[in-house]
Amino acid sequence: MRVGLIAALALATVLLSDEAGAEPRDWVVIVQDSAITLRVGTPLGNRVGRFERWTGDIRFDPEVPEQARVGIEVQAASLRMNNSALTRTAVGTSFLDSGRHPSILFRLRGLEPTGPSSFTARADITMKGVTRPVVFPVTLRSDGARAQMAGGFSLDRAVFGIGTGGPWNGLIGRQVRVDVVLATRPVG
Repeated sequence: MRVGLIAALALATVLLSDEAGAEPRDWVVIVQDSAITLRVGTPLGNRVGRFERWTGDIRFDPEVPEQARVGIEVQAASLRMNNSALTRTAVGTSFLDSGRHPSILFRLRGLEPTGPSSFTARADITMKGVTRPVVFPVTLRSDGARAQMAGGFSLDRAVFGIGTGGPWNGLIGRQVRVDVVLATRPVG
């Protein structure tokens, strides 16, 4: 009887510790429902662009979103502005320099709850070899079969050495607004 009770307690401890220490699952991006866009001011009004190629490495548990781990790698050359001349300039050597710096990296460092489906995200952005932290509000909704995070932040392009030389520096706004909608589903 005593051995049976000890075995049952040991089994319960193992099961409970496995649940408490459960790792978040892998999730995959639903590309057609996701977007990474940017907006920057010019003397002729705002110019908008969209990154067309990027991948995500996402580990997430809908029950514990604060433990989410997200890494996004954006192909800098995939930026498409609202006209082809702007696209060539944006991905060229004076701005993103996509030939020498092909990737833009986003690494989520943490989510802090601020409401039922709202959080403050803390992340690092790396462009052109420069890494800077960003803090921004996001909404996160999940039904367990699908999750969607939406949020946005502004970056000072000059901090990353983007468009700081030549005539463009005075014509393009320093603040670039980046908006992200990331729709995902569990792998498998």
